[in-house]
Amino acid sequence: MLLKVDQVYVIKQKYEQYVEFMEKNYRPNFTYADFAPQFTAEFYDPDQWADIFKAAGAQYIVLTSKHHEGFTMWPSKYAWNWNAVDTGPNRDLLGDLAKSIRNRTDIKFGVYHSLFEWFNPLFLADKESNFTQKAFPGAKTIPELYELVNEYQPEVIWSDGSIAAPSSDYWGSKDFIAWLYNDSPVKDTVVTNDRWGPDASCAHGDFFTCQDRYNPGVLLPHKWENCMTIDSKSWGYRREAVLADILSMDDLTKTMAETISCGGNLLMNVGPTHDGRIVPIFEERLRQMGEWLGINGEAIYSSKPWSHQNDTLTSGVWYTQRDGAVFAIVLDWPESDVLQLGAVTLAADSKVFMLGCQDPLKWSQPADGPLHVAFPDLTQVTSRWAWVLKMDGATPVSGEENRL
Repeated sequence: MLLKVDQVYVIKQKYEQYVEFMEKNYRPNFTYADFAPQFTAEFYDPDQWADIFKAAGAQYIVLTSKHHEGFTMWPSKYAWNWNAVDTGPNRDLLGDLAKSIRNRTDIKFGVYHSLFEWFNPLFLADKESNFTQKAFPGAKTIPELYELVNEYQPEVIWSDGSIAAPSSDYWGSKDFIAWLYNDSPVKDTVVTNDRWGPDASCAHGDFFTCQDRYNPGVLLPHKWENCMTIDSKSWGYRREAVLADILSMDDLTKTMAETISCGGNLLMNVGPTHDGRIVPIFEERLRQMGEWLGINGEAIYSSKPWSHQNDTLTSGVWYTQRDGAVFAIVLDWPESDVLQLGAVTLAADSKVFMLGCQDPLKWSQPADGPLHVAFPDLTQVTSRWAWVLKMDGATPVSGEENRL
């Protein structure tokens, strides 16, 4: 399970329900390391994963190559006996997925990598010295990153955990980034996020992640990403999860519309099982998102924010633009089958289409009044969960930028 970094400083706190669970289900003195042999991945099929991600309409994926416990999903020489080849699956999980993604899809392959490790004695010693000692990054974190880039050539590097130390100077981030963009084998293709030090967060990087589930609801001047979870309560797989914990497609299309309209990318997290499966509820959501994008992707892929992000009159309407057309992503089917838009003015010869429908829609707009668009009969509609209007000849009604 991915934990927020601010929990690092209370990691020794004992939560009664977890202590009780361990006492009931595991032998005395069972350690964290004892979980590794139970991570078997016997059903791990990277070709199947690649096919699911392709069906989801993904443009890039990010695999957790190493999280805060330090266990690497590739045979790192800097994680002896604490990696997926030396123990547990006995397999290069990262390398196998990279091959499948590149052989079967056009998806960009990325890796998540944690800069710090909960249990590493070098990091704990550095922390004890108030980070005046800097043994851990040079011995572990930075060599691992060089190894990842040279061996697997990821096109996205998603760094995390940097706020466990006071600045990027401790991590050696600047030197690594300089090499990455100037001399590495991916210097012309790679992009990175902003989590390379507390001083870099939401300030430096090809795209900003700022904080988990970041969704500002306003247009930002720099590219950003909303990294969120389909399981609303966890970054990992939970055996105790119930259906109500899983975001619905209505939830996901809403998040997609808000994010894209404000200039962000959406990174949807699913947690695989210890035996290497993407469970059916997660697969269903991914494939449903791909179904929706298969109809409405014109409003998402290569789109840009419009002058208005959401509508000034009707809630649940978000805008994008592409190739001269304006798109309205409508989250709720309008009452009486007529949608009113307060942010758009159409030219007299403009046409309005619903993506997935062949015939243009009827519309009217009185002078200085809202735009009225008549929705088609449901028998003609192919999209589910949210509907997208494509409008040519659209200009914005003057007014302030919109907010959530």
